[in-house]
Amino acid sequence: MSSRVSLAVATALGVGYVPFAPGTFGSLAGLAVFVAVRAVAGRLGMPWLDLVAIVVVYLLGVWAATAAESHFGHIDPGPVVIDEVLGMLVTLACVPVSVTGALVGFVLFRIFDVIKPPPCNRLEALPGGWGVMSDDLMAAIYAYACVQGLAWVAPAWMLA
Repeated sequence: MSSRVSLAVATALGVGYVPFAPGTFGSLAGLAVFVAVRAVAGRLGMPWLDLVAIVVVYLLGVWAATAAESHFGHIDPGPVVIDEVLGMLVTLACVPVSVTGALVGFVLFRIFDVIKPPPCNRLEALPGGWGVMSDDLMAAIYAYACVQGLAWVAPAWMLA
């Protein structure tokens, strides 16, 4: 039972099993989670819910990715995309982005996730799920900084 739950979390309910570009599809799942978190936060008047979601997804992701590595028998298995879900939440955290801004954030996160600028590549070496989640966390911080910069330069384009 616990193995099924951890794999469901690690693969974002199976999205990670898409046969091509699972990271991109995982990021799209992250975008959907972002929209859901924003809707709930707006409805309940809880703007800090973004940050709670980030902490919860990070810690659940570490647990699930560690279990998934044991299941698949190697480090950072392709079907694990919970790190991409986290990446989208961090990239768009606490920024009142427009649809265009969210799509720009998506593209920026994918770029930083693929090129993995330092120290992303070093964080990958952390043990188990810590490495899986932490390198994407760092990539998302780079993307977040770019989103913030673009929102400052072009607020009409990036912000809702």
